[in-house]
Amino acid sequence: MVQNYLPSLDGKRKLTEQQQKFLDALSSEAKGDINKALELAGYQPGASYSVVNSLKDEIIDVATKILAKSAPQASNKLVEILNSDDPIPQVNAKLQAAQTLLDRVGVAKRDKLDITHTSESGIFILPEKKPILEAEDVEVIDETKK
Repeated sequence: MVQNYLPSLDGKRKLTEQQQKFLDALSSEAKGDINKALELAGYQPGASYSVVNSLKDEIIDVATKILAKSAPQASNKLVEILNSDDPIPQVNAKLQAAQTLLDRVGVAKRDKLDITHTSESGIFILPEKKPILEAEDVEVIDETKK
């Protein structure tokens, strides 16, 4: 079964064939290993910085889709741990991994805050200015006459 974790581009950006091969390999054969995906896509050694820099949004989309696909499995694992009367090896690690995955896909808790502000005017309202001291109100101290 072929699983497509690639981002839906919706006309955002046209990828080269090599970039597409890299993203395909990253989500399948390379299992998330950037260097292995680069090699499978035919990139030269040392190209990782430039490729990752140019495809960072697409790489994040691939990772997000992999996490989203794994969310039902994490949910089932939580329920399995909850319902089990038998001791489960490494239960704390499995529980923490499932909770973290669900948190990251937004099922349990979400720390993301989206604030949108649209203002068409460039007017700022400033507080009232304080009065400027006049020279007669200020006492001048001459330290040279001591």
